Amino acid sequence: MKIVVLAGGTSTERDVSLVTGSKIYKALVENGHEVVLLDLYLGYEENDYQDAFALKKDWSEKIGAVSEQNPDISQVKALRKDNPNCEVGPHVIDICSQADIVFLALHGQNGEDGKVQAMFDLLDIKYTGTDYLSSAIAMDKAISKEFFYKYQIPTPAGIHVKQGESFTWTKYPAIVKVNRGGSSVGVYRVDNEKELQEAMQKAYTLEKEVLIEEFIEGRELSIGVMDGKALPIIEIAPKVGFYDYKNKYQAGATIDTCPAELPEDVTVAMQKAAEKVYVALGLKTYVRVDFRMKDNFEFYCLEANTLPGMTPTSLLPQEAAVNGMDFHALCEEIIRISMAKYC
Repeated sequence: MKIVVLAGGTSTERDVSLVTGSKIYKALVENGHEVVLLDLYLGYEENDYQDAFALKKDWSEKIGAVSEQNPDISQVKALRKDNPNCEVGPHVIDICSQADIVFLALHGQNGEDGKVQAMFDLLDIKYTGTDYLSSAIAMDKAISKEFFYKYQIPTPAGIHVKQGESFTWTKYPAIVKVNRGGSSVGVYRVDNEKELQEAMQKAYTLEKEVLIEEFIEGRELSIGVMDGKALPIIEIAPKVGFYDYKNKYQAGATIDTCPAELPEDVTVAMQKAAEKVYVALGLKTYVRVDFRMKDNFEFYCLEANTLPGMTPTSLLPQEAAVNGMDFHALCEEIIRISMAKYC
């Protein structure tokens, strides 16, 4: 197959996306496909774009590891030679139109929020993952929370606040997080009113809408769902602090246990809850659902990630491996399920 792996972009998760894309690209090349790795924002500026799949080159050679800090997007935008306000780089559409399918390795805004998916739908370009509407719903944490309430999926108590609105919050500790972010960028734990206000100001530099939620003391867990069926549960235990951007993407920063050590009835209940999230949000292909669990095994759904990370430290590949599916096979399965959407 001719496959474009689309990564990068201008979200705060850009670096993670590029590493995800690089790993997927290498796996698909080794699987025998003709593969092009493109940066959504920077695109491809050479005149031979019409023969992109015939070019003998390593499209991933300039991509490194995820740094400890999220990227400076202004520096990325300085690299664009023309039309820097356009999120789609030179010849991206031209090359994607040549592919049998586009493997979306994007994360965050302008990639995971349904905009690219809607554009591809209009252009009749096939892509992996869920559709534009469910992408948009899952990306918006406040809207997702309303679906969790409606479908009786346990989720932490919280409020949605827009910049400039007055609000009241008295329960500590709490979590402050931007409404449409990911990779724990713009997520802060606060223990009092002063810290809450400081965190709100930091969050507002990234986005104009913020969620404040009850902090669930306990364990961090995640469950991948593929084609509606839950994978084994993985537990993430950061060695220092909580599961923030640094701990997510620096090798050795967390202890991951899969399958998580849980009573069988709790495991089954959590997996059913993850599958319920998949249905409630109208998702397709695959997703990763994040949970927190108290010591008494009460669990709470935090959010759904419609394009989960596929970096060396990412969770979904670890879960799939427990089911006997290595990374190369996982990429093929994602393509297979995605192509089935178009039959």
